[in-house]
Amino acid sequence: MKTVTILGATGSVGTSTLDLIERAPENFRVVALTANCDVARLADAARRTQAELAVVADESCLADLTAALAGTDTRAAAGAQAVCEAAALGADWTMAAIVGGAGLKPVMAALEQGRTVALANKESLVSAGDVMMSAAAAHGATLLPVDSEHNAIFQCLEDRNRDAVRRVILTASGGPFRDRSLDDMRAITPEQAVAHPNWSMGAKISVDSATMMNKGLELIEARHLFGLAPDQLDAIVHRQSVIHSLVEYADGSLLAQLGPADMRVPIAHTLAWPRRMATPMAPLDLAAIGRLDFEAADPVRFPALALARAAMEAGGARPAILNAANEIAVAAFLARRIGFLEIAAIVADTLDTYDPGAPDSLDAVLDVDAGARRIAGERVQARDRSVPS
Repeated sequence: MKTVTILGATGSVGTSTLDLIERAPENFRVVALTANCDVARLADAARRTQAELAVVADESCLADLTAALAGTDTRAAAGAQAVCEAAALGADWTMAAIVGGAGLKPVMAALEQGRTVALANKESLVSAGDVMMSAAAAHGATLLPVDSEHNAIFQCLEDRNRDAVRRVILTASGGPFRDRSLDDMRAITPEQAVAHPNWSMGAKISVDSATMMNKGLELIEARHLFGLAPDQLDAIVHRQSVIHSLVEYADGSLLAQLGPADMRVPIAHTLAWPRRMATPMAPLDLAAIGRLDFEAADPVRFPALALARAAMEAGGARPAILNAANEIAVAAFLARRIGFLEIAAIVADTLDTYDPGAPDSLDAVLDVDAGARRIAGERVQARDRSVPS
């Protein structure tokens, strides 16, 4: 029986993970579940799985969680430190699905246990890739990618032929605005931005997909996960989201991984790795799909992709600045404080304004992150549409 911990158990990846675990309860024992402050969903999941520990990051939610777990054997805890302690309990397999920079410390705590970490928090490698990969190597941890694109690359990469990899190509759906003009995109609402055409995801990652920042962050993550050079990484729009990524070798062979647009497929791959497990997904009907289309991303309508590529090539603190500024800008857009096109503009302005030295520790990364958030917040305030003029 494999012991598991789910960091971010009430989000889309966390609930998909729970779905798979609950379909095979004889194979898994849940050590800990964490959430920010969704007490009802966290307590319900803890009851269903008989989790040993449930943690809310928001300390003000502890009383409600304790009450919701009354009569069970599940312990309740709260606070950022308690989340890190849950990550450090040494489960055989830990799902790292906390969204954004809040996931950095828990991911590091899990890696330091030297077990298997299934990584859905791409910000950990975007902001602190060198630090995280060094920690994984030092502690003998196994890092398995959960993002569908990186999981596809992982499945297509042949260890014996790593030196023969010519190029890795990540596919992008193009998001909900792939056919909108730049002028049309000025009036995009949060409701439109979170309505992804292919995937069911949380609000933040859905907006990142709409701006194509998500694909840029994934390029940076792939560089660290697979030890690739920036010129070995590319992205292409593939509307059907059937092919999740491709690996091209020196002999011209191009290997692709195909699968349904459902996160339970890559999650199951990491949950059972190095074996395979069944999922409830119907087999792909290739005849019904009929065709697979590809096109280049438009750099004028989607400048976030170019910003991310430039940050990846520059390295140092640039990816951490990019990620932090984007989180602030996306949150402001979702709160209707700025327009859709202003997200990338604020990220670009923050990158132009802030240029500290390369961070060499997690604390240094967090300092860079804090500085970038402060500057991006000032840029949001200057553009804030909700402030009366």
